[in-house]
Amino acid sequence: MKRYTLLAMAVFATHLAMAQQQVEVRITNLSPSGGTFLTPMWFGFHNGNFDMFSEGGAASAGVERIAEDGSAVALGTEFAASGQGSVAGLLNGIGPIAPGATTSRVVTLPNDPSSLYFSFMSMVIPSNDAFIGNDDARAHRLRNELGNWIGADFVVLGTGVLDAGTEVNDEIPINTAFLGQMSPNTGTPENGVVHRHPGFIAGGNILTNTQFRNADFTQPNYQVARITVTAVPEPASMIALGGAALALISRRRRK
Repeated sequence: MKRYTLLAMAVFATHLAMAQQQVEVRITNLSPSGGTFLTPMWFGFHNGNFDMFSEGGAASAGVERIAEDGSAVALGTEFAASGQGSVAGLLNGIGPIAPGATTSRVVTLPNDPSSLYFSFMSMVIPSNDAFIGNDDARAHRLRNELGNWIGADFVVLGTGVLDAGTEVNDEIPINTAFLGQMSPNTGTPENGVVHRHPGFIAGGNILTNTQFRNADFTQPNYQVARITVTAVPEPASMIALGGAALALISRRRRK
């Protein structure tokens, strides 16, 4: 009886391992000391049809809330309502990601088309409404055409920093997150569209602050972040157990 129970458990474990994939999502803030911080990064896995925003188009409420205040609640709601994805979450949900800091999280994905693509978004701080994120919903495909895992590993440059077009870049401390803003959504509405961020104001309240002396992301080759999505290897014991189960099944069939 015990032998067959163990066999059943091994078969189930092997099937489950094939149906799911554990992955690690990781972000490193590559900005230099005195550079830009990042808010906790939102991420989502989807079928390639969850389009968060388009350059030249108006930002959604979810994009606006991340770009202005670093809050991912509204974007998470949009993701769930889209019906296009599987798993979403936050990296470093405690506080800002400082220059040089790394944070990661392991999640379990269904091994099916609902998790074929990866999207991300994070506010660049301090700023009025600067952020990083992928415009193209299919920019980061995690499996090739044969279904083999390829993951993602890319660097976001300063040229990739975007402006939500929702709040005027006045850099007034009470309007600017991480510079003096005390409550969300307090800046001057811009009523614009998503576009490449022009950079902080020369001589403005950000670049003249010694804490952000190296925050000019428009400088050549300025690196904002490195983001990776990698497969987490199955424990050796699980692989061995699954292999033993399949071998036993094969032997019993030959008898």
